[in-house]
Amino acid sequence: MLFVASQAMSGGAGAGLRSTAGICTGYLVHSTLAALGVAAIIAASPGLFMLLRWLGIAYLAYLAARLLISSMKAGTSAPARAVAAADALRRGFLTAVLNPKGMMIYFAILPQFISHAGNIALQAALLSAVFIGLCGVFYACLSLVLTSFSSRTVVSDRRRRWIEGIAGGLLLIAAGRLAA
Repeated sequence: MLFVASQAMSGGAGAGLRSTAGICTGYLVHSTLAALGVAAIIAASPGLFMLLRWLGIAYLAYLAARLLISSMKAGTSAPARAVAAADALRRGFLTAVLNPKGMMIYFAILPQFISHAGNIALQAALLSAVFIGLCGVFYACLSLVLTSFSSRTVVSDRRRRWIEGIAGGLLLIAAGRLAA
């Protein structure tokens, strides 16, 4: 949520919606793995799960560092914002694919709602579709609401730096909590 909010506030509605699409695409990867049973293999292998978890933590820390570094630089040019907006889809995808919380939903929580009497793959696909759909709607609304607020007020360079600094700090805290 922090990632989508930071993208929308710094790159506009387009960046927020592209990051939302990237996140939903990343969750599709988790969904496919869960439906194919690969989730069970990952959940049963503590070493593999820990590797994926630490990759996710490292990526969150990387995103936090980028935001914090950007918050220390005065004046972001329009071309830099356009590049950031175009890159939002890829970053959203990586954020979702490497997100340990997202993995836990598909690998540990989702299977608890699947009946072993019916078609397991179909049930996993339906539950995943509901989850991805709700995430997409929520994150898209978040992007549009934040963009409408920021379009009413001119985002000065100072305000942009504060927003990016706070978002970077919160992502760093989230990475730290996941590590602990």
